[in-house]
Amino acid sequence: MKSHEHRTSAAPREAGTARGARPARRRTYAGLIAALVAGGVLLTGCGSGGGSNRAAERGTKGADSRPRPAASFGGGGLEGESDGRRAGAPPADYLSTFALDVDTASYGYARRTLADGKLPDPATVRPEEFVNSFRQDYREPAGDGFSVTVDGARTTDANWALVRVGLATRSANQGGSEGGEARPPAALTFVVDVSGSMAEPGRLDLVRTSMNLMTDQLREDDSVAVVTFSGKAQTRLAMTRVEGHRDQIHRVVDALTTADSTNVEAGVTRGYEVAVKSLRPGATNRVVLLSDALANTGATSADAILKRIADARTEHGITLFGVGVGSEYNDAFMEQLADKGDGHTTYVSDTEGARKVFCEDLPAQVQLRARDAKAQVSFDPQNVERFRLIGYDDRRVADDEFRDDTVDGGEVGSGHTVTALYAVRLRPGAAGHLATATVRWLDPATRAPHEESGRMEAAALWGDVWTEAPPRLQVTAVAAYFASALRERDGGWERVPGAVPLAGLAGHAERLAGRTEDPAVRQLALAVQQAGRLTG
Repeated sequence: MKSHEHRTSAAPREAGTARGARPARRRTYAGLIAALVAGGVLLTGCGSGGGSNRAAERGTKGADSRPRPAASFGGGGLEGESDGRRAGAPPADYLSTFALDVDTASYGYARRTLADGKLPDPATVRPEEFVNSFRQDYREPAGDGFSVTVDGARTTDANWALVRVGLATRSANQGGSEGGEARPPAALTFVVDVSGSMAEPGRLDLVRTSMNLMTDQLREDDSVAVVTFSGKAQTRLAMTRVEGHRDQIHRVVDALTTADSTNVEAGVTRGYEVAVKSLRPGATNRVVLLSDALANTGATSADAILKRIADARTEHGITLFGVGVGSEYNDAFMEQLADKGDGHTTYVSDTEGARKVFCEDLPAQVQLRARDAKAQVSFDPQNVERFRLIGYDDRRVADDEFRDDTVDGGEVGSGHTVTALYAVRLRPGAAGHLATATVRWLDPATRAPHEESGRMEAAALWGDVWTEAPPRLQVTAVAAYFASALRERDGGWERVPGAVPLAGLAGHAERLAGRTEDPAVRQLALAVQQAGRLTG
């Protein structure tokens, strides 16, 4: 395919005319949704919530049967596919297109599994979710839309480099104070798994902690509903305004106890019924599912459940945010349910993690910045022999669908970053243009399409990823190599160029933890060490 010429202005450019009534979305396996919690679960921050200052009290799945769409490794005479699987040579192609995604559940679940003394199932390891679990230092755009950062560094493998594509949206004033952006009220329907499997420590107790943390931070004009499910679903609290009822919400949460079987279908269906019935125009309407996702009664496939709630999703725009818990957690089920349900997933294993999710990550979704956001990276065949996108296996979009605005992308809120990492084999003597990255999105209000681009020259590559690259690029490399090492254990995935043994990777992570003074990087170093002991 011909690569497109893109300009790199500081302000987003409009790319075409706004569409009127949007046609039904065309969903493709090649581009499963990488939706975020559009607009987010809107909080005011964890230290000054408008209400009581209540003190906070946090599986194994079968083989992943999801179709993995083929995508190109870039260039002719190639060794494999860009999702890392060994295969025959695909046709030459210097474009890479994917829907944006900042899910982090895969990394959170891997950390929990390693802490329990076990290696995660390779099928649950999604490298992009490892990479997107860490803070980045991309510049924010001056207005709505995205900034685009493209950088990279050479690896220890001859002629191979890591190229990082970083996208960032502008932060917003969460409280809506004078001079800042006023965020709309939130209408949140919690759907809580109270089945027997949730009795294990770190499941329902952690869910109660998480919900109480969130309740303390909600604004007076926000509202909450609570639905529980085991063998059947029950509405424990109709949609209730927080003002004057914060203590009532806490009492409902504290009274949650476990019952019997797990009918996720009943819970999600009831949750959407409640959300639709109490839909607040102009508010951020969300269903928040808290579960180990071990469905055993009712419909047990994500597709069947999503069919039951299709109208609520498409007509009312209510999205699903999945929070996974438990040492035995059905990662594939929750990921499919959230991704195909225009949602987002994360995983929480302890109170510290719950606080980060509900007090740091979700407040970043104060304002929706972009709908159906997709990225396309064009590599220059004069300087690039081949390339490989690390991860995003289920987020691929056909190259010719990049500007087809009926094809799903990701919904991205304020203050978010999205990172994609490529392994790129350079041609000998590569000089000049290396790659152009373009992000396309629809304006949340008008649905007008916009694009923004960033370029990189071969001369801009740092000399060595471990000694010369900026710290945050090195952290990105550690996360990607770590995910690759965990996934390669089943023999079906090939090595990422420049990879180092887990012991050496742990050393890099330890050094970076000290250099960045970032607790999340310290946790990464510990996880790599645990994996090294289990594989050594």
